[in-house]
Amino acid sequence: MTALLTTQLPFPVRRGKVRDVYDLGEHLLIVATDRISAFDVVMNEGVPGKGRILTQVANFWFKATQDIIANHLVATDVAAYPASLHAYADQLEGRSILVRRAKVVPIECVVRGYLAGSGLKEYRTSGTVCGIPLPSGLRMADRLPEPIFTPSTKAEVGHDENIDFDRMAAIVGRDLALRMKDASLALYRRGVDLAKERGIILADTKFEFGLLEDGGLILVDEALTPDSSRYWLADLWQPGVNPPSLDKQFLRDYLETLHDWNRQAPAPHLPGSVIAGVQERYRDLANRFGVQFT
Repeated sequence: MTALLTTQLPFPVRRGKVRDVYDLGEHLLIVATDRISAFDVVMNEGVPGKGRILTQVANFWFKATQDIIANHLVATDVAAYPASLHAYADQLEGRSILVRRAKVVPIECVVRGYLAGSGLKEYRTSGTVCGIPLPSGLRMADRLPEPIFTPSTKAEVGHDENIDFDRMAAIVGRDLALRMKDASLALYRRGVDLAKERGIILADTKFEFGLLEDGGLILVDEALTPDSSRYWLADLWQPGVNPPSLDKQFLRDYLETLHDWNRQAPAPHLPGSVIAGVQERYRDLANRFGVQFT
């Protein structure tokens, strides 16, 4: 299997780090390629099948959380797409979704239930995570007393910036900020419960939301995928130790060993063993949610 790094359809397109988004007028078509990014840099090599995994895992979660908040899904089967797309089924099958158009709110809604990543680095320096004070004495991978909401700006270029809730409210309005915060925490708790049933821990994740013309708030982009979440193997989780994960952390850990790379483009070459390691972890996660790939 070769990696699909880009798609070519005859419609206006915006290419993100991983997804190609086509403007179809009334709807958008989102196609998850096999590109992979880390530290906001897209790697030169892709992970074969990754886009299909992301799409199917996100679709599982869209269905599992639709009672909490509506989402942008219109269709997930190419046969149900407009006829103009049927000729491109080889590029779209299993890795695309037809979605409602919405105005994306420019905030990344991050929820953290455990101490890890950038939150751990800040905690070790100041005893806070995104400015939120936490109890002293916490270790790497410790569970937090309660999940915390830690939004960030959604940068078009460069890195996102962590902000506090008051800054978020100043950007989008307090009412909308509260709606997004409440929805994010409810979605995270649902994710924790369903992940636990499958032997994994959802340590943290991020959500994006959009507004419909009538002001309705919906979940957009992706949901609880291994690209946007930190998943740990529950039976191997031990506070104080970096837990084995089923997400992109395997790639980040490898890149952290490259002391001659400054986390800026161009990306370093990824050896086959790293690509295979990411693929294995993503497939394991997908299988736990009933998504089977050959």
